[in-house]
Amino acid sequence: MKFAPEYVRYVLNEHFEDAKELFLAPLMAIHRAHLVMLAAQQIVSPPDARAIRDALDAISADTVRQAVFDGSCEDLFFYVDALVSAGCGDEAAGRLHTARSRNDIDMTMYRMRLRERLLDLLDGVHALRHALVDLAAAHRETIFAAHTHTQPAQPTTVAHYLLGAIEQLERDSRRLRAAWETTNHSPLGACAITGTGFPIDRGLTSELLGFSAPTGNTYGSIATIDYLLESASATAVMLTGVGRLVQDLLTWSTAEFAYVRFGDGFVQTSSIMPQKRNPVAIEHARAIGSKAVGQASAIALAVHNTPFGDIVDTEDDLQPLVFTMFHDAVRTTRLLAAALPTATFDAARLEARAGNGWTTVTELADTLTREHGVSFRTAHAIAARVSREATPASMEQAAAVLAAASRELAGRPIVYEPAQLAEVLSPRRFVTVRATPGGPAPAETARALEAARDVLAADERWVASRRDALAAAERKLKERVAAI
Repeated sequence: MKFAPEYVRYVLNEHFEDAKELFLAPLMAIHRAHLVMLAAQQIVSPPDARAIRDALDAISADTVRQAVFDGSCEDLFFYVDALVSAGCGDEAAGRLHTARSRNDIDMTMYRMRLRERLLDLLDGVHALRHALVDLAAAHRETIFAAHTHTQPAQPTTVAHYLLGAIEQLERDSRRLRAAWETTNHSPLGACAITGTGFPIDRGLTSELLGFSAPTGNTYGSIATIDYLLESASATAVMLTGVGRLVQDLLTWSTAEFAYVRFGDGFVQTSSIMPQKRNPVAIEHARAIGSKAVGQASAIALAVHNTPFGDIVDTEDDLQPLVFTMFHDAVRTTRLLAAALPTATFDAARLEARAGNGWTTVTELADTLTREHGVSFRTAHAIAARVSREATPASMEQAAAVLAAASRELAGRPIVYEPAQLAEVLSPRRFVTVRATPGGPAPAETARALEAARDVLAADERWVASRRDALAAAERKLKERVAAI
């Protein structure tokens, strides 16, 4: 078949190059696993199986990667198929394709690569969690004003803030692990879409390729794309959360805030303004992460409203986008994991601003309720009067307004000396008394950080165990191939 030059230039050549980069190794593994199964099930004779094995072993991956698409074949599968035929003859080579199709081969390749990408991304997320945990541990006592609706709200600590991001990343890790488990099922044996009449052993090929089990319904094995959408969705959710953290870090590094400063290795200056110290590495993390979120959206859009079956929309043109999404997601997490250890917070500046604007007045209301038996609604009204009619700089004035407001609203004056009231309204006391689970009190954040380290260690063990399982399957496949 002679393909049109435009089809070759704009489609087949690009697909050939993509496949060489992304799918040559899994394709060869699938060939070998399928061969072992055919021999074990006596679908292919031992002499033919050995001839096919030797032909596969003679194929040089480096030589294939250097090949230039010349239009003599449709894709990488047929290119390798021709090499097998050259190695053992058409008759023996033709038996390798018994009880399979490019459909189930392709879907198996995609899942093999996707599970690798998911493990790489989990490693990046874990590196970011390590950096955040260490940074939080260094700032359990660093007080700053948390914002709600972009306005100063209440004092907390940098550790408390970062723990919120850490817990979100823990949930992201669980979502990515779930996506990996969904992905790690083998479609091989589903053939074109209805399976086969040959007595194949799908469990054996699944095991040799490191999958946890074969997929179920053969139609769905070829037609479904939800496994990929789950992975893209989990990645997009993670990157969206990280992006919000990055946006805060960039705001805090402005001269107007001056809360945080990144190490020299992660900033650049201006070509014209020598005083500039631009946190461009963090900006790159935001841009790269946003690009990956866009790629995740593009994956969903590409397969939206497509037929439920074997279609190119879920195959050749989509896979490079999947790869670049994961590549950029890993870049984002790894870049931040490297930059965050260099971050230095201006603790004195943070704490000096933490009490501005009556950010601690909630604690006055709480204290009136705890220590004086005033209902919280009444205490809130008294505290609101203090914040409206007094200035934070004058505790004498605040104490006078408190006494007058409590006399009017609670029926009795509540009197504090200015120094006592200043202590009630201090940012550090505000943080210290909030020792409820998940709160900012240093003792509570210490407990939470210890728990975060335990969860992180368990998550890293999970990834290591999956990598070990894949490596063990690869060794077993080599042994079974050699034993043919």
